[in-house]
Amino acid sequence: MTVEALKESFQDHRMYSLAKDQYTATPHDNFMTLSLAVRDRMIGKWIRTQQKYHKQNLKRVYYLSMEFLIGKLLRSSILNLGLEPQARRMLEAYGLELDDLVREEYDAGLGNGGLGRLAACFLDSMATLGVPASGYGIMYNYGIFHQKIVNGQQVEVPDEWLRLGTPWAIERPEYTIRIRFNGRTHKSMDKDGRLSVQWMDTDDVLAMPYDFPVPGYKNDAVNTLRLWAARGTEEFGLDYFNTGDYIKAHENKIISENISKVLYPVDTFSGGMELRLKQEYFFSAASLADIVRRFKTHSADFRDFPKKVAIQLNDTHPSLAIPELMRILLDEERMEWDDAWRATVDTFAYTNHTLLPEALETWTIPLLGRLLPRHLEIIYEINARFLREVANEFPGDADRLRRMSIIEEGEPKRLRMAHLSVAGSHSINGVSALHSELVKSDLFRDFHDLWPERFNNKTNGVTPRRWILESNPRLSRLLDETIGERWPTDLLKLKGLLARRDDAAFLERWRRIKRDNKSDLAGFLEKKWAFKTAPDSLFDIQVKRVHEYKRQLLFAFYLIHKYLDIKHSPNKEHVPRTAMFGGKAAPGYGMAKLIIKFINSVGGVINGDKRARGLLRVLFLEDYRVSLAQRIVGACDLSEQISTAGTEASGTGCMKFMMNGALTIGTLDGANIEIREEAGAEHFFAFGLKTGEVVNLRQEGYRPREFVDRSPALAEVIGLIQSDFFSQVEPGLFKPILESLLNHDPFMVLADFDDYLRAQDEVEKRYLDPAAWTRSSLINAANSGKFSSDRTIAEYAREIWQVPLGA
Repeated sequence: MTVEALKESFQDHRMYSLAKDQYTATPHDNFMTLSLAVRDRMIGKWIRTQQKYHKQNLKRVYYLSMEFLIGKLLRSSILNLGLEPQARRMLEAYGLELDDLVREEYDAGLGNGGLGRLAACFLDSMATLGVPASGYGIMYNYGIFHQKIVNGQQVEVPDEWLRLGTPWAIERPEYTIRIRFNGRTHKSMDKDGRLSVQWMDTDDVLAMPYDFPVPGYKNDAVNTLRLWAARGTEEFGLDYFNTGDYIKAHENKIISENISKVLYPVDTFSGGMELRLKQEYFFSAASLADIVRRFKTHSADFRDFPKKVAIQLNDTHPSLAIPELMRILLDEERMEWDDAWRATVDTFAYTNHTLLPEALETWTIPLLGRLLPRHLEIIYEINARFLREVANEFPGDADRLRRMSIIEEGEPKRLRMAHLSVAGSHSINGVSALHSELVKSDLFRDFHDLWPERFNNKTNGVTPRRWILESNPRLSRLLDETIGERWPTDLLKLKGLLARRDDAAFLERWRRIKRDNKSDLAGFLEKKWAFKTAPDSLFDIQVKRVHEYKRQLLFAFYLIHKYLDIKHSPNKEHVPRTAMFGGKAAPGYGMAKLIIKFINSVGGVINGDKRARGLLRVLFLEDYRVSLAQRIVGACDLSEQISTAGTEASGTGCMKFMMNGALTIGTLDGANIEIREEAGAEHFFAFGLKTGEVVNLRQEGYRPREFVDRSPALAEVIGLIQSDFFSQVEPGLFKPILESLLNHDPFMVLADFDDYLRAQDEVEKRYLDPAAWTRSSLINAANSGKFSSDRTIAEYAREIWQVPLGA
């Protein structure tokens, strides 16, 4: 861990691992060299950690997720190992800067948004808290697409994050698993007169594991993220090759390896749907096989499986692990059904992440039966026994049976993955207090009636190591000086800042840090996109996946209103504002892509009008990703968390901004409610309909045009869009947006518009008083300790997984 040892390791890796010297090494070579030297410092800790788990036969947690949005790993690894001073001094000897090498790393975009980033934060917290845990996912060749904005429109470009290799993954071919698809089942009676089922004539794929070390923060613990890559059972067909059919010789290999080729293939056609289902089973089955192998090194009695194994399903994507474990226990370990089902339920726990019915996964029974015939048989049996239990508890309630069935009737019939997850898990949790209540009262009400003891809340959190220590070094130094250096692992210590909330000199230091961060971001924006803005303007930011329920349109409509206000009242005191959007739309989601075009068109008009110059600037941040988020969080003044009440499960961006001293404008939705409770209502700009009011308005018959009729400000915004003011070259371009809002408005943008204007007026009044704004900023950060993922994971460990911390 010394400078000299690092220097020797750096030299050796550059020469012996990369076959380069100081003259031929590229900047990326230098990044790879440093990363390998840092990885070396993890290997010994990694091996010792895994030996400890094995020798003590500890109960282990396995976190199954289709997404792990881990981002860049070099700086976070250095910080968690406590190596930054040594690394910087070592690099100085070679004339290199750590920040330059960090920029050479590609973001590992193995996730789509909040779900994958949450999984990455959880891994960091599990390692830091000493939870014996591993993550399991897929080693995608191509992660979430790179987003290019061309003529204001999103264009998707493949994410070749592995083009130059990664220094972090270690291939483990000795643990390759054979995964089966298709085929048929054969039933017979064994010598004891018990039913025996064989899954035969299958098409097989190999799952090759790649291990990433996950270091805890300065505690010598290193856990594992194991990602599975698909490989063909044969490299190529020699017979085809020898007869000159070179394409056919490689066909099976190509088809097999497509499984781990890309994150979330477009599933709007049958081939994409099949590939997506294959992905879900592929990584679930490989992970289960690996978990069972590890369990059997210590025990042969699978009734003890839940005593040594806890599996957390991060949403429904890994839910096929439930029938897969049943298949292993029934067909391979020859357990009786009741014992196998008890072990399965006691092993699995399920986290729900959505309240939107259309986002709940289902798969057609014909597709499932063809790809996984044995699993469909098991699922039918699970459903039959489950419905018998429901019928016994609620006699004569046929509607309840229909609602709760794991199989949805229709043409074709469909497997309800969420229902399978609930039926097969001993714990079902939401991810914010409101969300968990809505899960019990609405989404899974029938299941809650049956098993109320299974339902609980685990409000999400984010790791302060990534989102303060790494992302905001200026603030981190001030925190070390003010409240000591233990806050990265005990974020409630931020409460100590409250003693300085009326200290004018301290508040000035706090304000200056925010101003310097904004200046850095402004410089980056100018260099990257030639976008000029004033650091003293209000940095108003909405960065998240683009979706109608997240209501980027509401923010855009406000900016049009603000623009009109500037034009109508040039002599009025206007708060200069820089509005930033960022986020990607799913490639097949046409309305979300049109919203991106709309935002860019609005920004183009506003930025090109000299009357708005210096008062309002609008930017859509191209290719929003983890590393870009890290640049933004410390520079944000106002965090836009404006989803329709009752639609956002939690949200974690809101937490990152709060920790870094941003104020929130938001609805009472998801984690916003808890942020407001922690910060205090006077330090949160709340607006909009509450969840119950949204429900009531829908039931009464929501007529969006009535809200336009009684709001002159909204009518003016709508009229401007209707006149093609923002689409003069393409008249009618934004007509689908207006038609959707005026005729349906499913997420009540128009209903909340006027109250949003009121809240934005409050924002401007507060911002015009720098002392009051800075005090609110400090109070928000000081009260953000609850939203550390360490707190979340401690609750999972204690209340769901039944594992001790600090193993």
